[in-house]
Amino acid sequence: QVQLVESGGGLVQPGGSLRLSCAASGSMFDIRTMGWYRQAPGKQRELVARISSYSSTDYLDSVKGRFTISRDNAKNTVYLQMNSLKPEDTAVYYCNKVVAPIWPWGQGTQVTVSS
Repeated sequence: QVQLVESGGGLVQPGGSLRLSCAASGSMFDIRTMGWYRQAPGKQRELVARISSYSSTDYLDSVKGRFTISRDNAKNTVYLQMNSLKPEDTAVYYCNKVVAPIWPWGQGTQVTVSS
């Protein structure tokens, strides 16, 4: 059973930066398209960014130019560098596969953007 552990969230002022990490246990991580998702209070979970096994990336329009997804297959880890953060980026951030069946969700990491 694959386990996902997200970390790196916190409280940051508007315009600030954070780098999220997601470590995945188990095998075959390197061939999976991975994604970072977020869920704000009262809203549905949405896919923010994804990265293929060969590191092709795609982003939600609202984060393009501000967020960068990357991966280190040797460490079974995917990252999300978030710059120029806005209050509307406040959410719990999760990582997971993009293609079903997805793995069990981790606990997520809270990102709060507030002055």
